[in-house]
Amino acid sequence: MRARLSWIPVSRLLRWLLAALFVPPTIVSIVLVLVDSVRKHGRSQGHFLSLRNEPPVAVDDSEVQLYTYGSDLYQAMLADIKQAQTRIFFETFIWKDDVVGNKFKDALVQAARRGVDVYIIYDQFANLVVSSSLFQFDPTIHVLRYPFISFPFRPFTLKTYARDHRKVLVIDDHIGYIGGYNIGALYARKWRDTHARIKGPGTLEIENTFIDFWNEHKKRRQPELPDLAKRDWNADLVVQRNDPTLLMFPIRSMYLETIDRAQKSFYLTNAYFIPDRAILHSLLKAAHRGVDVRVLVPAKSNHIIADWLSHGFYTQCLKGGIRLLLYSDAMIHAKTATADRVWSTVGTANLDRLSMVGNFELNIEFYSPAVAQQMEKIFEYDSSQAYELTLAQWEHRPFYWKIAEYLLSTFRPLF
Repeated sequence: MRARLSWIPVSRLLRWLLAALFVPPTIVSIVLVLVDSVRKHGRSQGHFLSLRNEPPVAVDDSEVQLYTYGSDLYQAMLADIKQAQTRIFFETFIWKDDVVGNKFKDALVQAARRGVDVYIIYDQFANLVVSSSLFQFDPTIHVLRYPFISFPFRPFTLKTYARDHRKVLVIDDHIGYIGGYNIGALYARKWRDTHARIKGPGTLEIENTFIDFWNEHKKRRQPELPDLAKRDWNADLVVQRNDPTLLMFPIRSMYLETIDRAQKSFYLTNAYFIPDRAILHSLLKAAHRGVDVRVLVPAKSNHIIADWLSHGFYTQCLKGGIRLLLYSDAMIHAKTATADRVWSTVGTANLDRLSMVGNFELNIEFYSPAVAQQMEKIFEYDSSQAYELTLAQWEHRPFYWKIAEYLLSTFRPLF
């Protein structure tokens, strides 16, 4: 009886503590989502200007082409699919059932009908609201639907909650695409993103990640893809992949190492800037030692909660010498960075915990002054479409903003 009497107050106290931690930020989140929904109603997506038709550059024996406009990228991808002769690997996070989405489906179906081996991977959770008819393919096409819920269900393993956030296209072992673009009409003209096209031996680095993922997650009845017979050592073009099933998160390590190594500049473009303590500390250290650290993010993204979580870091960044540039009029979804005019990365990983230590992600690193020059040029052009936030401006935000930021900080470990 004594044990029971002593346990009741403790359990009640725990419930009150949990309620105090999670109820206020939950209420704030609901209010923000409702307000954002009202504001979005009837408001069209923004338009943007982008650098286009930048010439391809050589990285070792490969050719690298950067794309910053969705329509140009999709046109190139569809043209390569139509020219495919042996096999196609296609992987995406979101695949919209619209004009653009159906163009890709039709091109893949036509490729299979002319004898090309077609393998497709898509994330089920990301496409829950997409018509299931889009994902109905001829049996000759091999389709891996990364499941909404992994079985056996293990609540304390990362694999249970991880999403396949990768975006990859590989044609005939010789052409590969990697970057932030999903597939859909919205992204073609109204979202600003970045993708890279690799032509040559460097494609094998992208292809290898698809093969490994397919073989790891395929169903028993689905064919196993043979490992690549040959991959050259290439220090100037490296693909990094986060794999929650193996507890491997090299993209986070890549950022930490690069920021620590930077001597002159580090320019980051990211859709959702919610850094963990180590990455934020590394950025602040770089700024303190004189590195020109600039972070370009959406003024308003497609996820209002992510925006407000990001706001919680602004004061520390601005006081620490980090320049914040807010991209206006359109959603910038790119996940890129460049440093010291020699290093660059393009990929799928956002700078938040979901991408750094949660999802399956891919980023490609370039140790190339030619690529870095183009990346800096793109960053400067994007910056001209943004406005710089100053510490004085930020400190004069309404007091209720500060309260909301403080309450929402409880949710940071979930993003």
